[in-house]
Amino acid sequence: MFLRNCWYVIAWDYEIPADGLFARTVLNEPIVVFRTATGYAALEDRCCHRHAPLSKGRKEGDQLRCGYHGLKFDAGGQCVDAPGLDRVPSGAKVRSYPIVARNKWLFVWMGDPAKAEERLLPDNFSNDHPDWRNKPGYLHYATPYLLICDNLLDFSHLSYVHEKTLGGSTAIARARPEIEVLERGVRVTRRVPDVPPPPYYHNIRKFSGNVDRWFIYDFLFPGTLLMSSGGKLAGQQEANPANSVMLHSCQTLTPETANATHYFFQQSHRADAGDASLTEGIFQSLIIAFNEDRDMIKAQSESIARNPGAAMLPLGIDSALVRYRRLLEEAIARDG
Repeated sequence: MFLRNCWYVIAWDYEIPADGLFARTVLNEPIVVFRTATGYAALEDRCCHRHAPLSKGRKEGDQLRCGYHGLKFDAGGQCVDAPGLDRVPSGAKVRSYPIVARNKWLFVWMGDPAKAEERLLPDNFSNDHPDWRNKPGYLHYATPYLLICDNLLDFSHLSYVHEKTLGGSTAIARARPEIEVLERGVRVTRRVPDVPPPPYYHNIRKFSGNVDRWFIYDFLFPGTLLMSSGGKLAGQQEANPANSVMLHSCQTLTPETANATHYFFQQSHRADAGDASLTEGIFQSLIIAFNEDRDMIKAQSESIARNPGAAMLPLGIDSALVRYRRLLEEAIARDG
């Protein structure tokens, strides 16, 4: 069901308290995260003694004490103190997960720790780069993550789901994307020439006429979108920060369970394009649009659940999501 030998985002770094514990479920596995002197630790959120959630305990320096009977675990998951016992039993330990901080995202490795290579982390540079500004976002979906992947892999929906927000033109749905297969995903390029600026562009730049829009993104395992997008005055030779809208977005999906998903996202504007009010305006536009997505995908998921055996009609516009799903299935097969 899931690709396990892969990095999954478990949190934005700001979500982890300085001197407390943070709990979140990833791939059906409860995990507790806390800060250490050198970074972060991620442990199974279930004490090996009576299976109480460790997140109900407390942080003690670089260690975590269970709030039920007081067993204390180090950052590697080994119990180092068992109140009332002369010695700590050798089997007193919980699973630990490799965890890495990269540009404000915290990634956990859900498979074999020996295979946890940092070179496999996505290039989410705009999350934390002086040339870009953004406000981080999180949404929870009560739907399978692959349905959200499908949505992100076919931007033709912008013309209809986001008609009054991110879309603004049916030409997006008519534009044919170019699809390139990558080692761990696909690259999608969609160019939409000579269309009215979408409504949310007006917060960024005033255009005197139509614009040429572009969406160029890598969609990588497990479900991460890294996108350059924007618009320039129609017919203008090159886009530049002075007279164009230039954006970079990092979005990623982390399955909570088979039917629930964590969605981490941001859309950055050039730092020289505006101040904090622009950053907030873009964020609010995203919240409106992504709630439009969530409402549609939730309704779709409920429709599928009513008749799970019903076949969907494949169309040419599905090429990116079909290729991505095939690549993911092959990767999961190799994983097992």
